[in-house]
Amino acid sequence: MNYEVIEALAQIIREKNVEREVVWDTVKTGLITAAKKRFGTGDDNVDVRIDEQLGTIEMAAVWEVVDEVEDPETQISLVTAKGMDPEAEIGGRVEQALSFEEFGRNAIQSVKQVVVQRVREAERENVYEMYKDRVNEIIIGSVQQVDRGNIIVKIERTEALLPWREQIRRERYRQGETIRAYILDVQNDIKGPQVILSRSCEAFLELLFRMEVPEIHEGIVEIKASAREPGDRSKIAVLSHDERVDAVGACVGMKGTRVQAVVRELNNERIDIVPWSNDPSSFVTQALRPAEVAQVQILDIEKKDMRVVVEDDQLSLAIGKAGQNARLAVKLTGWNIDLIKRSDLEKQLISETFGADDSESEEAGSIAEVDGISEKLAQKLEDAGYTTVESLQQATADELQAISGIGGVTAGKIITAVQ
Repeated sequence: MNYEVIEALAQIIREKNVEREVVWDTVKTGLITAAKKRFGTGDDNVDVRIDEQLGTIEMAAVWEVVDEVEDPETQISLVTAKGMDPEAEIGGRVEQALSFEEFGRNAIQSVKQVVVQRVREAERENVYEMYKDRVNEIIIGSVQQVDRGNIIVKIERTEALLPWREQIRRERYRQGETIRAYILDVQNDIKGPQVILSRSCEAFLELLFRMEVPEIHEGIVEIKASAREPGDRSKIAVLSHDERVDAVGACVGMKGTRVQAVVRELNNERIDIVPWSNDPSSFVTQALRPAEVAQVQILDIEKKDMRVVVEDDQLSLAIGKAGQNARLAVKLTGWNIDLIKRSDLEKQLISETFGADDSESEEAGSIAEVDGISEKLAQKLEDAGYTTVESLQQATADELQAISGIGGVTAGKIITAVQ
């Protein structure tokens, strides 16, 4: 084989980043197989010599010279050997050069297929080895293709997959756009290695802060916990190991520059930064912000159950839109939070003190005791949901008239009676 073949193989080694020994060993294996098919030689008596400097590949069939031939594929008699090499002797070896021109097209094609297949396998192995230790890193690539919601990302020497479930809601990408993502996993299956990316996991959020906040990178500030609803809102809890450094302030940055850089990367995801605390009550109080917490009651420290009391006007803020603020606080702190407004807590305490069943039966019976309301009428009112005098006092005449059997006159009498 000439110099051009050697140079072509060397180019494959460079471009595919495959080890040189792998390619040459594969070429040797392919040539030995081809020689076996063409010349009827065995695997053990074909010698392939590759000289990269001279750009040559030589092949020869090799036999051991023996008195009595037991294995014709690897052994040859002295008489036959003398015909090939007059200086042959028992125990020595004789060679016969094999010409590539005699291989034929099919044999050469087989060698090519073996080399291509092995190079592909080696390239896959290299990809797996390259990325398996880079899990938990952020990588930058370009969008190669969008396929049924999944995004194929070109990264360095391979293509990675950003599944739909690992994307941020409402994000849309076009082919060729630059994308930054977190290496979530590197899988190695029969189809080859697959690098799985994510933009929705908490670790991506934390690494972005690590990149933007020098104090986190240096270990002065630590992210103790994080919780995300990707694309909508996140919470991170931070702790400073230096009393001179404010953890929250360091993450926010001058005029909010640091946190805003992360917000922009996450498609304007709202990020709450709260100070971490060993005290569960204090930590949960901070996690529920911007709502103001009035009181925290730890119900079961082993099960991590607690009741959080807020003023009536703070309940909706503590719960958040569709329960988002409360959910993130639970995930951030690891505590099961029972949110309750102060007025409901007071009612509950009264009920527990005086007995809920007795008070309810007393209130239920009190309607019939009102002058002007007969037993039959009281039953109608109870069936309609008016079980207490207080509930009747809040009812309007129109609401009472909506009850079957109660007209305008009767409704007026009921209102007068309960007043």
